[in-house]
Amino acid sequence: MAKALTKAQVADQIAKKTGVTKKIATEMINQLAQISYKEAKNSFTIPGIGKLVLVKRKARMGRNPQTGAAIKIPAKRVVKFRVAKACKDAVLG
Repeated sequence: MAKALTKAQVADQIAKKTGVTKKIATEMINQLAQISYKEAKNSFTIPGIGKLVLVKRKARMGRNPQTGAAIKIPAKRVVKFRVAKACKDAVLG
C-alpha cells in the first residue's frame, strides 16, 4: 500500500495545478482547516469530499477490557466525518 501524502506534498500538488506558490497553497490548506474547526458545530461541508458533523453520544454501559468489570461511559459530543457520495464513487469505482 502506498504512503499517505504529507501536507507539503499536497501543497506542492495544489501549487502546480493552480499556478500559485507553495507558501500560498500551504496557507490555503491551513485556512481550510481553521474554518472547518470553527464551523464543525454547525456542520462543515467540503463539496465533493464530505462533511464534518458534531454528534451527541448517549451514556452507555461498557466493559473494562483488562478486568471485565462493567463501567459507565458518560455521554459526550464527538466530531464525525461523513464521506460524500461523489467521493465514494470516485475512489471505489
